[in-house]
Amino acid sequence: MGDNNYKTFECKLIVKKEEPTLVPPAAETEKGLYFLSNLDQNIAVIVRTLYYYKSDSKGNEDVVEVMKKAFSKVLVHYYPLAGRLSISTEGKLIVDCTGDGAVFLEAEANCEMEEVGDITKPDPVTLGKLIYDVPGAKNILEIPLLVAQVTRFKCGGFVLGLCMNHCMADGISAVEFLNSWGETARGLPLKVPPFLDRSILKARNPPKMEFPHHEFAQIEDISDINKLYEEEEMVYSSFCFEPEKLEKLKKMAMEDGVLEKCTSFVALSAFVWRARTRALRMVPDQKTKLLFAVDVRSRFEPPIPKGYFGNGIVLTNALCSTGELLENPLSFAVGLVDKAIHMVNDSYMRSVIDYFEITRARPSLTATLLITTWSRLSFHTADFGWGDAVFSGPVGLPEKEVSLFLPHGKDRKSINVFLGMPASAMKVFEELMQT
Repeated sequence: MGDNNYKTFECKLIVKKEEPTLVPPAAETEKGLYFLSNLDQNIAVIVRTLYYYKSDSKGNEDVVEVMKKAFSKVLVHYYPLAGRLSISTEGKLIVDCTGDGAVFLEAEANCEMEEVGDITKPDPVTLGKLIYDVPGAKNILEIPLLVAQVTRFKCGGFVLGLCMNHCMADGISAVEFLNSWGETARGLPLKVPPFLDRSILKARNPPKMEFPHHEFAQIEDISDINKLYEEEEMVYSSFCFEPEKLEKLKKMAMEDGVLEKCTSFVALSAFVWRARTRALRMVPDQKTKLLFAVDVRSRFEPPIPKGYFGNGIVLTNALCSTGELLENPLSFAVGLVDKAIHMVNDSYMRSVIDYFEITRARPSLTATLLITTWSRLSFHTADFGWGDAVFSGPVGLPEKEVSLFLPHGKDRKSINVFLGMPASAMKVFEELMQT
């Protein structure tokens, strides 16, 4: 099940890139400073994603022209993406809406799309050629908020490679932006126009912290995990959980009668958290944490407006000692994950926003697993006139503590778990995945 052929295809793909250009919005847009909420502040990392297209009825001759023209038009609605990241007088991230534009470039590949190899596994070496990273950028402020590369392949297919700053959009907002770009390319009105006012998620005055926020808790590394990462090579692997296997996990979680029901996500998260903790040889007294994002759009009172452009996610957490996690049955970990989800209500989220206002803390990642789940995001539905994407997925992992849950298979009912670990730990992890 584990598959480590991370670099098998790096020699094959050669991509010739044209000079990048700045594409400003097609019409005059608002200028000035654009507020980012506290939910946007902690995740200013570049998310690199790919979308593969191939149509039986039309080739890729005019794809660059179509995409670029629509890019310029859709930026009128999403004008903050054409601005530049800056620091406010309060020392927080803010967008300067300059209208300078987002970056766009065209590229040509030397082969057919099929020859790239297994595109379902993130691989920064090969797949990194299909996106454009701005050279020489010293920090996040020097990287444009949005960079798009369109690469044409010899088979008539093409790949859209997107680099977007996470502080601008979470998965749901990114999907809505892509769908809007696709609708614009097909000459259609936007189904979900963006709601741009993020000040609806401003901190309260005065701010109130009503909950303990363990996602920010600093954990001491008494197991020398960091040493393991420093001394050994990182190995990346993915593991496919088909519907039958997910059902089996749910049964395992409920077999001792502690839980009456549990979802596939909760059972799988608990299972992976335990296996990774064991594989990293954490000592029994080591505190270990699980972090994952919860979509909170509908959990606010009142719910935040449809089309809200920004981060409508909150990191929630489960925390315990390694001894508790591994010596108890799976139902114990599942119960912690389930509790972490149900804890997230309107007052909890307001408390998260206010906590950052007071502390400016960043979530600590020591002895932590951070799960990013894409299994419910429909990135593949953006249609630029060539139909739905044949496949869409990330280029690589943003941090060593991150595990991705990606949808898999034609019906998207399977989940591919992708993560990286030091070589010796991955060997143990692979064995645990067979259970």
